[in-house]
Amino acid sequence: MTPLIAAFHWNHDGLLLDLGFYAVRWYGLMWLGGFLIGLRMFHGFCRREERPIDQLDGLFLATLAGAMIGARLGHVLFYRLDYFLRHPLEIFLIWHGGLASHGGMIGILVAVWLWSRRRPEFGYLWTLDRIAVPTALAGAMIRIGNFFNSEILGRASDSPWAVVFERAPVPQVPRHPVMLYEATAYLLSFLALRLAYRRWTPSERPGRLLGLFLILVFSARFAAEPFKLRQAAFAQDWPLSVGQCLSIVPVVVGLALLFRPAPDLQERNRAPAC
Repeated sequence: MTPLIAAFHWNHDGLLLDLGFYAVRWYGLMWLGGFLIGLRMFHGFCRREERPIDQLDGLFLATLAGAMIGARLGHVLFYRLDYFLRHPLEIFLIWHGGLASHGGMIGILVAVWLWSRRRPEFGYLWTLDRIAVPTALAGAMIRIGNFFNSEILGRASDSPWAVVFERAPVPQVPRHPVMLYEATAYLLSFLALRLAYRRWTPSERPGRLLGLFLILVFSARFAAEPFKLRQAAFAQDWPLSVGQCLSIVPVVVGLALLFRPAPDLQERNRAPAC
């Protein structure tokens, strides 16, 4: 192993600003900042494609609520169900930590579906395609927040970029800064999605950008999992981690969305032969 003194030591408390009566944490700022950037980008998409923007504040609130509720319930159901069955009131103590990105994705899918049902000018897949672009950036920002909090720790490592997380409740040895690996992958995914939006005509192939998002982000998540400490106690001996198992379905759905025939071709395929 790399000698402890040679590794980079991280001892940040996660606080950005302490007002005494209220503390602003980097993690919370990254969460909210990602959604605010997403709202601004969605405004730009709507202006470019001549869609109304007067109802987007409702979309922002719906996706924020869906992400928070879904991420919390995902953590409860996917990682610590046995604990929360014994302590059900702690489910609501979200400030104690415990959010799962797969649950957040499900929460956003449900929230957008409920929001778009009453707004026929915004199709469900049309909306998700455009939400997918800034969501990859938000994912990168949230992982940076995880780094500030010294959470989602990596396995011990002798790599020259290993980090000792001095505030983490684990043995202080150099570890993979796996949250930064994911942040980098999600940032690259955002850039690829942004380029795809400019080069493609998303309205002609609804779901295509969403499919690319699911493939890029959850493939990156699958690849990063072996570098992490296992989070679910019940899955320590599984060949795949819980995060990897949960990432397989989004990747498969993403492939189906990305490579499905264009709507006009689908219509021709359904037409009876003469």
